[in-house]
Parts: sequence; structure tokens; C-alpha cells
Amino acid sequence: MTGKTHIMAGIAATTAIVAITDAYQPEWFIAAGAAGGLLPDICHSGSKIGRRFPAVSKIVNSLFGHRTFTHSLLFLALLAFILSKFVSNSSITTGILVGMATHLLLDATTKQGIKLLYPAKITIRFPVTTRTGGKVEGILLLVLTVVTLYYANSMIGLF
Repeated sequence: MTGKTHIMAGIAATTAIVAITDAYQPEWFIAAGAAGGLLPDICHSGSKIGRRFPAVSKIVNSLFGHRTFTHSLLFLALLAFILSKFVSNSSITTGILVGMATHLLLDATTKQGIKLLYPAKITIRFPVTTRTGGKVEGILLLVLTVVTLYYANSMIGLF
């Protein structure tokens, strides 16, 4: 999936959670969801986040490769632990983790899949897959945008 789809998935998920629950600091939660949607791709130098932090991306990629460690439950748990120790704002921590979870879910819909159980070399992918940047991803991006607008409207009543 492309960066814009990962960002929108993080925004859609966190906006829905804010609308359904009484989330603390919703603006931080949603912004963190967008950032978390990009974070697992730090392992790919051509990604939005990889281009922003090229040295980190190169190091992570040389150590682990693409869609392995940073696309795993181990990375998600490690980041949850690190964030809990260094970030006092639970909205930011939870938003990042929700965004990361959407990233993993989306990348599991691609033919390449992910190493969700890293360091196990098992590739996890859904039975029906799609191509990154293809028509299905464009439709998904539109659906995620509509979901975001729907839940944002229920929060602030624009429409």
C-alpha cells in the first residue's frame, strides 16, 4: 500500500474510535494515528517516512529487510513498551499503535504479505490480495476517506 493509504487508514481508525468512545485529546490521537500508519515502513527507503529519515531507514533495512521486523507483532509490542516509558501522553501512544495496526492489516492484503510473527519466517497475507497502487487500493482510499468523514461528522456535526 502507498503512504497516502496508510495515513488515511490511521486517520480513519482513530477518528472512528474517537467518535465511538470518549477518547482523551482526540486531535493528538488522530494525528498520532496518521503517523503510526507510516511508521512500519521505516524499513523502506522509498517510503514517505523512509525518505524523511533516510539514515534510520537504511540502517533498519540493512538489519532486517523490508516487511519483516517493522511489520511484526514484536515491533508493535516493543514500540508499545518504549512509548509507555518515554511518552506521557496516552493519546499519542495509543494513536501510534492503532495507526501501526492499520498498516499491518493493509500490508497483509498485498501479494508480498508481512512477517507478522517475526522472527519466524512465516509470511502472513489474506487469501485475496491486491497490488500496491492499483485500482483496488484507490477504491480503498476512497472508502477510508468516506469513513473518516462519516465519523468526523458524527463528532462535530458538519453535515
